[in-house]
Amino acid sequence: MTTTTAPVRPARTGEAIPRPGAGTTLLVLMRQRLRRDRWQLLIWLVCIALLALFSASAIDQTYGDATGRLQLIRLAIADPTILVLRGLPQGTSLPAVTFFEIYTFLALLAGLMNTFLAVRHSRAEEESGRAELVGSTPAARLLPTTATVLHAVLVNIVLAVATAVGFIGGGLPAYGSLVAGAATAGAGFAFFAVGLLLAQLLSTSRGANGFAAAVVVLAYVVRGIGDAMGTPFGDGTHLRSAWPTWLSPIGWGEQFAPYTADDWRPLLLQLGLAAVLIAAVYGLQSVRDTGAGLIPERAGRANARPNLGGIFGLAWRLQWPTVLGWTVGGALGGLLAGALGNLINSSIAENPALSGIRLAIGRIGGGGSGPLAQLFISAIFSIIGVLAAACAVQAVIRLRQEEASGAAELVMSAPLTRTRWLFSYVAVGVIAVLAVLLAGAVASGLSAVAAGEDVSTIGDSFSAAAAQVPVALVYLGVLTLVFVLVPSWTAPVGWAALGLGAFIGIFGGLIKLPEGVRHLSPFADAPVVVGDVDWTGGYWMLGITVVALAGAAVLIRRRDFAIG
Repeated sequence: MTTTTAPVRPARTGEAIPRPGAGTTLLVLMRQRLRRDRWQLLIWLVCIALLALFSASAIDQTYGDATGRLQLIRLAIADPTILVLRGLPQGTSLPAVTFFEIYTFLALLAGLMNTFLAVRHSRAEEESGRAELVGSTPAARLLPTTATVLHAVLVNIVLAVATAVGFIGGGLPAYGSLVAGAATAGAGFAFFAVGLLLAQLLSTSRGANGFAAAVVVLAYVVRGIGDAMGTPFGDGTHLRSAWPTWLSPIGWGEQFAPYTADDWRPLLLQLGLAAVLIAAVYGLQSVRDTGAGLIPERAGRANARPNLGGIFGLAWRLQWPTVLGWTVGGALGGLLAGALGNLINSSIAENPALSGIRLAIGRIGGGGSGPLAQLFISAIFSIIGVLAAACAVQAVIRLRQEEASGAAELVMSAPLTRTRWLFSYVAVGVIAVLAVLLAGAVASGLSAVAAGEDVSTIGDSFSAAAAQVPVALVYLGVLTLVFVLVPSWTAPVGWAALGLGAFIGIFGGLIKLPEGVRHLSPFADAPVVVGDVDWTGGYWMLGITVVALAGAAVLIRRRDFAIG
């Protein structure tokens, strides 16, 4: 028996065409978001899960016995600067110390991931004109926002599971790991709502991303201040945080106290904040024009400044706010390195049982032996080097954004070669790298001297900054070549290479990764400016940078612009 399918009758003139329902449209929008985000989300989730996985083994190797963990927690409670960097001490068991060491960093990453996701699917959609096209369909105005919120809910559920699996894989108890995963995802979802609200207020995705990232960092700092002001209780290994901690979603996450109290109530605070902000987003979106922010853009000049007469001036004008943000981050990292180096050195000198901290700091800084203050500065500048490399990556991604939007094609209608256009953005990337590292070196040297260190510490800071220059430049050069060869891969490859490279290179020694794996990362081959300095790795990276940029200069002439 055979069956036949009736042919589809074309709609007659004037006849209404069936329109998909809201549920179908919502599923389509969510599927589109997942398809666009899949690689970026995979990178974020894998990095967070790996940090959770390896943190327990690293703590076990460094402070394997109860005495070492007890000394660590007592030092942290006695030294507020450690509490600012780490978290809230809640016992000396291996799981509790692991959560104390890693949670605030995991929540920071989760917050950044969620704010970028929120802005990407709201303000950036409006900037590109895609939101206006979607709004002309049955999706209307509010359905895309609903799809974004549901997308974020699913992403954070996966984040909670991935974090829990990482801790369980590290040998920690399953139930406490689930609580830790919920604490991380809850903070992330709260920051998603912050990013979504800022996307309604500000007129550009750059501004929304910048302010949202600043809110995440501010929440981290406020939490640190509250922990530093906390009050010890019990047997002296627990701390009750002060009121500033309760102003931060990251601080709320600490109150879960996984592996000890396993308290789920702070999740209500995180989800409650998210619900209030999302409700505000729906209210604001119903009264504002598509593409416009509630805070109007500042009126521009009637005539352009003279420096906008050339392509370099344009490249700088487009990127200077981003460069300024990363430079401020480098300066703050330098202040931390200089101010805390002497304090940590004296604290460990008074507590010989904490010699494991020296070993851990040395591994983060790339190895080497020498005065602990120098090791600490080298370790912090490895992290400042990540900021410099991120600034270089963003310079190349800006190239791709200008090309994809069609703006670059308009610029090329002027008497301008493609090579000159390309290297104007590369030059901004080089300046940005040097600005971030120089700001860190100046801040580190001055704060170290102010804290009582010898004047020679200024030289140590500048040497540590110089060691990170080849690392950041190799990211700039290689990603520029990727942009020329495969333009659509620029952003995924750039952020994936930076995230994995930073994790493997900086924390690989701490978690004892094989040497062959570690040296896949440029950060592992950065010169160690403690003891005998070997610049071989730096020279190799500078050579790779030159070759990659030369190849990009030749190949950019032979390809068409890839718009869209």
